[in-house]
Amino acid sequence: MLNVEKATDEKIFANAELHTLVVALGTGIKEGFNPNKLRYNKIIFLTDADVDGSHIKTLLLTFFYRYLRALIERGNVYLGTPPLYRISKGKEVKYVYTDQELESATKEDRSKYAIQRYKGLGEMNASQLWETTMDPSVRILKRVTVKDAEIANSMFVILMGKDVEDRRRYLEDHSTEVSFLDI
Repeated sequence: MLNVEKATDEKIFANAELHTLVVALGTGIKEGFNPNKLRYNKIIFLTDADVDGSHIKTLLLTFFYRYLRALIERGNVYLGTPPLYRISKGKEVKYVYTDQELESATKEDRSKYAIQRYKGLGEMNASQLWETTMDPSVRILKRVTVKDAEIANSMFVILMGKDVEDRRRYLEDHSTEVSFLDI
């Protein structure tokens, strides 16, 4: 996924992934943008439940905020929530979405559970993906608001923008808040 924060319009329009996305949506872009031509009611970002997935989600939010904002304003953009773990005990299976949920679900005796951590969506078989993220009756979707996109955009400008001094200052100011670093 291209970092649109640093890219020229020419580079954005030449990017294969973004081009394919815009064509699939049917809306066009820039002067040719028409949100009424959207081919889908819901655009769902479904990324891995790790730091890399969060990064891709932020890149997508920044692109939509900058170039397809009306789709966010109309309520067409959603974030899907995949599980981070599958825990089983005998025939009982449960999916959990955070480390805290895992601790809570296995607090009695962790050795009694089979625990699978999903490093990505590709580690799920088709039935697991359906059970957790695709089945409309159980999936967890969060509608993206303009405020969500503005927050993502502002973080993206700081962390991936051209102003090195802003990035350094932000990292210095917030370095003590890091409790887990996935590197």
